[in-house]
Amino acid sequence: MKAILLCAGRGERMRPLTDRTPKPLLQVHGKALIEWHLEALARAGVREVVVNTAWLEEQIVQRLGDGSRYGLRIAYSLEGRDHGGALETGGGLKKAFPLFTEAAARGAFWYVAADVFAPQFDFNAQHVEDFERSALLGQLWMVPNPAEHPLGDFGIAHGLVVAGAGEAGNQNFTWSGLALFKPEFVTTLMAELAPARKAKLRPYLDAAIAQRCLGAQMLGVRWADVGTPQRLAALNREPV
Repeated sequence: MKAILLCAGRGERMRPLTDRTPKPLLQVHGKALIEWHLEALARAGVREVVVNTAWLEEQIVQRLGDGSRYGLRIAYSLEGRDHGGALETGGGLKKAFPLFTEAAARGAFWYVAADVFAPQFDFNAQHVEDFERSALLGQLWMVPNPAEHPLGDFGIAHGLVVAGAGEAGNQNFTWSGLALFKPEFVTTLMAELAPARKAKLRPYLDAAIAQRCLGAQMLGVRWADVGTPQRLAALNREPV
């Protein structure tokens, strides 16, 4: 089991906190946001993690090291060093994927936005096994639309992501930033994207939707997009 954690963003809405600290290292209850994910991934049996970085990336590398303190092996996709800045969600995934070891690159992997907070989410192996037996190329975990994102991202119909509202005219939902992908999502759907090119992930999700190979399910546990200093402060006032 393995994962890619997305950590390259500037975190503009979190300024001034992110002027000197990368967003994934901001603290929730005394622990960096990314550390909540790393510990949960390790508990679930994940052993290989790729972390993409750009803004203040040296701080992330220094804090996490080789991952051994978390029971993980961490490799880094250094977009700041190699390209002068973040390649965005799609470009970051395309550059990071080849850093898996050859054996690991053959199976499904977790995709985790490191700046969301979902401490009870279980990255368990059964999710991966069920997904790998399916014909899907991706599986998204969705949440009810938060106040800051009222229109949502996607609908759900019969377990698949749809571009409009889902079953019986239900509203769209918001992607949590947590997903599983198969290697073919990167090697086939994203084949034309150069590894050093900036690109958003959304067009490739739309391509998977058009092929009816992008699944979805509701997250079902506490979740927060830590998008502003006010939301971070609120999280730190609430119990875990």
